[in-house]
Amino acid sequence: MANSGTSTPPFQPRRVFFEQRAMAYPLAQELYDRFTADKVPIRMIESHNRVTGIPGGTPQIAYREAKRTLVVGVKVGLEFDTCRPSADYEFAMGTSCPGGCQYCYLATTLGRKPYVRVYVNIDEILASIKRHIEARLPETTSFEASSTSDPLAVEHLTGNLGRAITFFGQQEHGLLRLTTKFHLVDSLLNLPHNERTRFRFSVNSEKIITTYEQQTAALSERL
Repeated sequence: MANSGTSTPPFQPRRVFFEQRAMAYPLAQELYDRFTADKVPIRMIESHNRVTGIPGGTPQIAYREAKRTLVVGVKVGLEFDTCRPSADYEFAMGTSCPGGCQYCYLATTLGRKPYVRVYVNIDEILASIKRHIEARLPETTSFEASSTSDPLAVEHLTGNLGRAITFFGQQEHGLLRLTTKFHLVDSLLNLPHNERTRFRFSVNSEKIITTYEQQTAALSERL
């Protein structure tokens, strides 16, 4: 739970599922080695869309344990949906997040898949973004990165957000947008963003954060 008196620790999963084909990507192998060294239970699965074995005797427990589960997969669909009025398009580097915000729309849109999922084929995702930008030249094209997840919540594990920020820093006609309730931004501060990325930090009173936004950063950390 968010706590203004102590630093909110970064997300560390209790169990990790790896999609078989994800292991062809360097990031998946890095994560596999990391969690193996940390003695986190690991299972291999055929598809990141079919995850079984998350414990839970009741729906409430199952949901809570899913939020403590990391699934590592490959993003297949690389055509992006529109995201008006926030941005021209939305793209995903993952889905869900470890936060427990009681009002989050992802609690319903993700249905039975509330587990934290990250995609390891970031180069392919960025290449698709490049194609979408080029298709709309000379217009500037904006992209929302937090429609289905909070990418900052898992940045300490993947580095994907940093790569996206650096990529957009090189795009004269591309803009990146995202919102977050987390605070671990140190690895991003010196990136060559070239003012092509806009962060939106969600801010509420400490009472609201503590009551309704569990497992997110405290108000003092967000500020």
